[in-house]
Amino acid sequence: MEERILRRAQKDRAEGSSADEPRYPLLGLSRHRMELDGEGVTTLVAGAGCPLSCAYCINKSLLRQAPSFVTAAELYEKLRIDDLYFRATGGGPCFGGGESLLHAEFYERLRPLCPDWRFTAETSLNVSRETFIRCVPLFDAFIVDIKTLDPRIYERYTEKPLGPALENLAWLASHVAPEHLHLRVPLIPGYNDEADRDRTERSLREMGLIRIERFPYVIRPS
Repeated sequence: MEERILRRAQKDRAEGSSADEPRYPLLGLSRHRMELDGEGVTTLVAGAGCPLSCAYCINKSLLRQAPSFVTAAELYEKLRIDDLYFRATGGGPCFGGGESLLHAEFYERLRPLCPDWRFTAETSLNVSRETFIRCVPLFDAFIVDIKTLDPRIYERYTEKPLGPALENLAWLASHVAPEHLHLRVPLIPGYNDEADRDRTERSLREMGLIRIERFPYVIRPS
C-alpha cells in the first residue's frame, strides 16, 4: 500500500498535475486520542522527516518507512471524519512524527480548509527561524520536547546544537500565551539527571513558562 501511494504521488509530479502543490509525508494517523496531544479529542498526524538523531528516538522504525505524500485536500478528507469530535471537544489534529514544523507551506494550504479545528504542533523547535516564523500563526498550541537546556547534554543526545531550538523557544515565550505552550522535560538515562532537570525547569519558569511536564524515558530494546 505504501509503495502504491508513493508511486502515485511520484507519477502525479512527473506528469505535472498539481506540480506546485505542497505534499505532506504522511506516515500514519492515530484517532480519538484524549489528553495525550493537547485539548479535546485529537488525531495524531505522524509525518516523516526530523533534523535530530536522538539516541532513544521511539519513532526510528516509523521514520524509516516510506511515507504517503498527500495534498492538503487529501489530508483534510482523511481528518474530517473526526470533525464532530473536534468541534464538540475543542480538539483537532496534532502534528508530530518526525518534526512537525518542517512543513510550513503545506500547513498554509491546509489551515484555511478547517479554520475551526485546534491545530497542535509536537515539536523540538530545532528548525530554521524562517520556517518557524511561517508555522507559528498556523497553530493554536505547541507541545515542545525541549529535552534539556544544557547545550552539551543536548548536543550529545541529539547530535545537533541547542541554539536554534532555544532561540525559537524564547520567541514563543514572548509572543504566545503560556497556557498554549506545553514543555516536556525528560529524564534521559545516561545523559542527564535530576539536577539537570531542576536547572532546566527553573530556566523555563524564568522565561514565564508554566506548563512543564517531567517524566522518565522508558528505554526499550531495539
